[in-house]
Amino acid sequence: MKIQGKMFIWLSIFILAMAILYGVWSKEPAGTTALFLAFGLSIMIGYYLAFTARRVDAMAQDDKEADVADEAGEVGFFSPHSWQPLSLAIGGAFAFLAVALGWWLLYFSLPLILIGVWGWVFEYYRGENQNQ
Repeated sequence: MKIQGKMFIWLSIFILAMAILYGVWSKEPAGTTALFLAFGLSIMIGYYLAFTARRVDAMAQDDKEADVADEAGEVGFFSPHSWQPLSLAIGGAFAFLAVALGWWLLYFSLPLILIGVWGWVFEYYRGENQNQ
């Protein structure tokens, strides 16, 4: 975590320099404000990571002698054969298309999205994976 904290603090210093340079040259308030806000967000994240790194154990990324496999662990479980993302993708595409073509298209997209979410949540609560 120390590395990430230092990276964000250095990034915030760079963003601050670019915000000042952009503000002086462009005299455009919206972009200058956005850059100063990006500086604020970056310094908050960097401070939080640096502050937290002092209270947790050192991780493998903080050790210069560490291997990549030292921080390896279980990533998680990923469904090998799920059709639910396809339903969500088609429903989401129709929903975004509704913004351009007309809100009536939401009548077709919402059932697809709801079926996809329902199926994804309860995918392993039926068939051989159902609890008795």
